[in-house]
Amino acid sequence: MLALVLNSLDDDKAEEVVSIDLRGRTAIADHMVIASGRSSRQVGAIAEKLAERVKHVTGRSPRIEGKDAGDWVLIDTDDVIVHVFRPEVRDFYQLEKMWLPADALARVREPAEPSSYQPQD
Repeated sequence: MLALVLNSLDDDKAEEVVSIDLRGRTAIADHMVIASGRSSRQVGAIAEKLAERVKHVTGRSPRIEGKDAGDWVLIDTDDVIVHVFRPEVRDFYQLEKMWLPADALARVREPAEPSSYQPQD
């Protein structure tokens, strides 16, 4: 499933793709993948294509949250949880910081400028 997710994100030109191994750390999934799209439209398209590919391979649809807004879409395939963000939303929430060790985080992404993004209520 991880290979399918990573290939799908690559095919759809997702940016800054990070894969985090969660095995032994949590029961929610084996892997978490975080990626960015350049716009709300691309974020939604990446999520939709990934869901189609997962359904084609597994026969079941993954759970999807946030596709209509296009700021942050979560795709839950059971084994892999995928987060696709617009860049400023990703910078605001900084999920990598929560799940990656500090030394790995420094290798993955350079520190970004503080985000001006403010979540809507």
